[in-house]
Amino acid sequence: MSCVARLPYLLLSVLLVFVMVLAAAGPVGAVDRPRVELSKAQAGAGGSVTVSGSGWRARALLTLLVCGQAEPDRGVTGGTNSCANADGRAVTTDAEGRFRRALPVVEPPVPCPCVVHVETVTGAGAEADAALQVAGHTVEPLPAERSGGRLSLLADTRLRGSGGLLTWFGSPPARTLEVTVGNVGTSPVKNPVFQVGTAHGVFAPQWQDQRWRGTIRPGGEARVELPVELAAGAHGDYTVSLKYGGKVLAEHPWGVGRPWGVTLFWVLVLLVVPAAVFRAGLAVVDHLRPRQPGHAARPARRTGLPVPLPHLPRKRAGTRTPSAAPALPWVTPDAGPEDEERSSASYGKDPTTRA
Repeated sequence: MSCVARLPYLLLSVLLVFVMVLAAAGPVGAVDRPRVELSKAQAGAGGSVTVSGSGWRARALLTLLVCGQAEPDRGVTGGTNSCANADGRAVTTDAEGRFRRALPVVEPPVPCPCVVHVETVTGAGAEADAALQVAGHTVEPLPAERSGGRLSLLADTRLRGSGGLLTWFGSPPARTLEVTVGNVGTSPVKNPVFQVGTAHGVFAPQWQDQRWRGTIRPGGEARVELPVELAAGAHGDYTVSLKYGGKVLAEHPWGVGRPWGVTLFWVLVLLVVPAAVFRAGLAVVDHLRPRQPGHAARPARRTGLPVPLPHLPRKRAGTRTPSAAPALPWVTPDAGPEDEERSSASYGKDPTTRA
């Protein structure tokens, strides 16, 4: 058989191998979606179930809660207020995104149907539910959906705004969360109520209800702007989350700088206040110190003006200026014998006698 005749068989063999590789890769791709499984579907309060999961992000921190008024298809309709938060557990996934953890079974604060709700704490949001029957707990039907409208995220979120001088001195940081949502349901959504949460580090978000005024028709979209504000003096890495209908629509990181103005203020206080107290103490000590009676008067300050000379009397005509007193011979320096004779002669001569 020639090479030309064998070519179709070679192409067919390569095609079959390619199809088999795609078929083998299909089940592996399905694991990418987070999944939760329970060791048993029913347990009574006081017991425990083993929760295992796969398809999660590697090294992710998860929370495990028993929640009421929830179904795997609809999620936790009442939010985390429908869960037994005090008896929850935390677990970290391994390098392959798997985990296994024992969870105590407790009665949630609302009636069943109940689920074990697993949700990420940090990073990209992900959640999954597994149905659980809590033996002996009240069961009530889930409330009907208020409308057929459903909102989904259409574009990435953005935080608009920046800090100012007041924020630098500890004022509450504030931003505006901007998201583009679309109505993928069959009914219009009028004045939807969103939940905006802020989380710091590994702590759970603190949710606040915020109503957006407007109507989103089926198949339409809208740009939603919601204010976000932190506590005074907040700084560090925060995560802003947006939730609607019990589902997290978006998450956005927010790095808040340290308010260095507050630090500068306290440094100035620690430097200025002790200096002022020290100066005041010196002034008080100087004021209360006793004065000594024999204290010499302080010399007058030099003003830079010329000092006036003493007034000398004018010399009258015909008057004789008295000569200076002769120097004593015994104190005259370098006095020789001739000088001593002259001094003796002049000393013994009467000045009124004529020569």
